[in-house]
Amino acid sequence: MKVTRQRNEHAKRVARNLCLANAKVVLEDLNVRGLVKNHKLAKSITDASWYNFRQWLEYFGEKFGREIIAVPPHYTSAECNNCGVRVQKSLSTRTHSCPHCGHVEQRDVNAAKVILSRVNGRGGHPQTNASGDISSTLVGRKTSRSKKRR
Repeated sequence: MKVTRQRNEHAKRVARNLCLANAKVVLEDLNVRGLVKNHKLAKSITDASWYNFRQWLEYFGEKFGREIIAVPPHYTSAECNNCGVRVQKSLSTRTHSCPHCGHVEQRDVNAAKVILSRVNGRGGHPQTNASGDISSTLVGRKTSRSKKRR
């Protein structure tokens, strides 16, 4: 019970600070339920509380009037943010190196730039939010938390 409470508090604290520090937060629209079916990743994903973190992020985004935008996760770490070519690499490869344009960058930084460019180019990805409701994670649109509770 103590570990669960600590995970929840950590997710809440990080999500709140992220929303207070940024006007817009962009994230991958990951299918967490599907990812935890992989027995090799399930414990790590559960320990990191991805689902719980996204719920808090959407809550604080709405509370503080911040944009929380989810983009499709397809090929974000394989795509070159400089030229758009897909460069296949194993999970252990930590550097993105594009043979097409010669761009070299840390893999996660490249993926973050690809995610941000997708939001600027397409306006986000309306789908389901962390609660599983079919809606948009864009602030201003109805989510399950925007309904009045009695």
